[in-house]
Amino acid sequence: SLTISLPAALQPHQPFQIIVRYTTADGPAIWWLDPELTYGNAKPFVFTQGHSVCNRSFFPCFDTPAVKCTYSATVKAPAGIQVLMSATQSSYLEEEGVYQFYMEYPVPAYLVALVAGDLIHADIGPRSRVWAEPCLLPTAISKLSGIVERWLTAAESLYGPYIWGRYDIVFLPPSFPIVAMENPCLTFIISSILESDEFLIIDVIHEVAHSWFGNAVTNATWEEMWLSEGLATYAQRRITTETYGAAFTCLETAFRLDALHRQMKLLGEDNPVSKLQVKLEPGVNPSNLMNLFTYEKGYCFVYYLSQLCGDPRHFDSFLRAYIEKYKFTSVVAQDLLDSFLNFFPELKEQCVESKAGLEFERWLNATGPPLAEPDLSQGSSLTRPVETLFKLWTTEPLDSVAAASSVDLTKWRTFQTVLFLDRLLDGSPLPHEVIKKLSECYSSQLDSMNAEIRIRWLQIVVRNDYYPDLYKVRRFLENQMSRMYTIPLYEDLCTGTLKSFALEIFYQTQNQLHPNLRKTIQQILSQGLNPLPAIDTTAVTTDTPAMVLEDKVSEATNGAISLRDVNVSA
Repeated sequence: SLTISLPAALQPHQPFQIIVRYTTADGPAIWWLDPELTYGNAKPFVFTQGHSVCNRSFFPCFDTPAVKCTYSATVKAPAGIQVLMSATQSSYLEEEGVYQFYMEYPVPAYLVALVAGDLIHADIGPRSRVWAEPCLLPTAISKLSGIVERWLTAAESLYGPYIWGRYDIVFLPPSFPIVAMENPCLTFIISSILESDEFLIIDVIHEVAHSWFGNAVTNATWEEMWLSEGLATYAQRRITTETYGAAFTCLETAFRLDALHRQMKLLGEDNPVSKLQVKLEPGVNPSNLMNLFTYEKGYCFVYYLSQLCGDPRHFDSFLRAYIEKYKFTSVVAQDLLDSFLNFFPELKEQCVESKAGLEFERWLNATGPPLAEPDLSQGSSLTRPVETLFKLWTTEPLDSVAAASSVDLTKWRTFQTVLFLDRLLDGSPLPHEVIKKLSECYSSQLDSMNAEIRIRWLQIVVRNDYYPDLYKVRRFLENQMSRMYTIPLYEDLCTGTLKSFALEIFYQTQNQLHPNLRKTIQQILSQGLNPLPAIDTTAVTTDTPAMVLEDKVSEATNGAISLRDVNVSA
C-alpha cells in the first residue's frame, strides 16, 4: 500500500491536497487486446474491470467500498479510438485527441471504469445509447432499442428517480471476464450474450437495478456483498414482474434457485462461504467470495422481508425511503434492518427479527440454504412442462419416447430449455439409450439455438461420452473466445476421458484466445484426474489424429469446485 505522511503542522479538519505522480504496470484491472481479439479485427482495444479490488492497479485509491468520492480524468488517445468512462460528464478536444471526464456523484473506487477502442454508438432511448464495434451495432440496436427506457421507467416507479443522468451500454469483446458490470452511467456487457435474448434482458435489468442498489447505496464491506447483489436481484425481479409478468419472473427464479442448490451440493451445507455475512480473511481476494449465495440467498432474505410486509408495494415504499436516506453512502446490514423495523413499527412490535427459525441473525450468519424460499407457483404454466418432460426422460423403463419426442423445444422460452438441460446435466451420466434418444429427438433443434442452450447440450454430450455429437463440441469451441462458453466445456472434457480431444482443440484455437483465458485453459489441461486411455480417434474427429497428454499432476483434484458448476452472472 502507498502511505503518505502528512505535515505535522496540519490542523484538524484543515483542507489539503495531495498529488501523486504514478505509472501503472500490467495489473489485473487493465485488459489490453490486440485487434485479433476484437470482433472487427481492426483496432486495438482496452478496458478496465475494477470489481472488487482490482482498481488499485489502475490508479492510487482507497480501494474499499466504504470510501466514496467524485473523480475527474483526462485521457489522450490516438485518432480513431473512442474513449468512454463511467462518468456523468464528458467532452472531447479533437485537435488534441484528449477526452475529459467528470463523475459528479461520489462512487467507490471499483466503479471507476474506462474502455477505448473501435466503438460507435446509436441512441436507443431518450437517455440511453448503445456503444459497440461497428459490426455488432445493428444487432445491439435491434435487441435493445426502446426497451431500456421501459425498464428504467419501471424501476423509477418502484424505487424513485434514476439519479445518474444517462444510462448507456457498451458491448465488450468476448475477452471481458464476466457477463456484465454495473459501472454507473455506462454498463459494461460482454458481446457474447447478444444472441441469448432472455439472458440479455435479465442481465441488463440486473445492471439497471444496481443503479439504486450497489451504486447509489453500497455495501460498506466486501463481507456483505449480498447488500448490493441480493437487493439488486430482488429489484431486478420486481422490474421483470412489472414488464414481463410474474410467470416469466418465477421461471427465471426457479432456474437460478436450481443452480443455487447445485452449488450447495458441491460446497456442502456447512461451508462458510454460504453465509450472507462471510468472514474475509487477510490476503483473500473478495471476488473469491462471490457465489450464488451472494445473489440468491441474499435475494431470498430480501424476499422474506417483503413478505413480512404483506404487500410487495409496501416494501417498495420502504426501499424508496432507504435509497433516499442512504444514497451516495455505504451501509452495513444493520443499517438496512434497523431502517426496515423503524419503517414498519408494527413489525418491530411483533419482534419479527426474532421469529423462531427465521431470526435475522440466523439469516445472516447460518451456513446452508436459504431459511425460506419464494412461492413460485405463478410460474407453473412455464415450469410444469419442464418437469413433465424431464420425468419422461428419466423414469425407467424408457417407454415414453414418443410423447417426449413430440415436444418442440423451439417453441419454449430459453429459460425453460436451459432449466430442462441443467436437470439432465445434474443426472449425468445418463443411460446410453437415453442420451442416444435425446440426441435423435433434440440435437438438430438445439443446433439452431443460442449459445446458453447449446453449451448445456454439449456439456451433456461430453459428460456422457457421446461420441457421435463430439464434432459439435469441436465446432463450438472453434468459434468461441469467451470465458463463460469455453471454460465449462474444457473442464468437462478434462474431467472425463476426452482430455486428448480437448488438447487438440486448444492447440488449434489458442491464438484466438486472450492470454488470461489461454493460461486458465492450460492450467485445466495440466491437471489430470485419471490416467488417460487412448481413445478411438475416428469416433472423435476425422480431421486430425488425437493426441494424448500425460498427467502432470500426481494428486487427484476430485472435490475441487469448477466453473462449470458455478456460474455467476453479474
